[in-house]
Amino acid sequence: FCYLKKSSFACFAVGTRKEKLRVQYPSLAMSGVGEEEENAAELKIGDEFLKAKCLMNCEVSLILEHKYEQLQLVSEDPMNQVSQVFEKSLQYVKRFSRYKNPDAVRQVREILSRHQLTEFELCVLGNLCPETAEEAVAMVPSLKTKGRAHSDEAIEKMLNDLSLVKRFE
Repeated sequence: FCYLKKSSFACFAVGTRKEKLRVQYPSLAMSGVGEEEENAAELKIGDEFLKAKCLMNCEVSLILEHKYEQLQLVSEDPMNQVSQVFEKSLQYVKRFSRYKNPDAVRQVREILSRHQLTEFELCVLGNLCPETAEEAVAMVPSLKTKGRAHSDEAIEKMLNDLSLVKRFE
């Protein structure tokens, strides 16, 4: 899960607050402080994620590829400028990016943005590309949350639009 904040980006795994506390502050985790569970299905993903702009793997791939190209132009030996973490991150997002073309990436974000999705929902759907409304709701249960529930027909339309982008990429 990646997000953009103040012109930089970071990637994190969504876990529970208890797990984070157990790693960062073992004594607090054992005392029961901060036991509020994060739950992506209910969009309880922490303030840092709710306030940040999330990025799909394909967007991160474009950013990292651009940075890599810049490093190649500046250095005679670009491998001296690229850390192992950078290289592994680039390999990962390239491997799991469903869309390679920058125009397709923009279209995917536009299509998903039309449906009043949260950044988290948008990125999950853009990364995983479910084929049916049932799959989409299984991956992102918050699509059916009371008060903002999307109909199966609306979800199917959104997924069909995404498949057209992929087909003509």
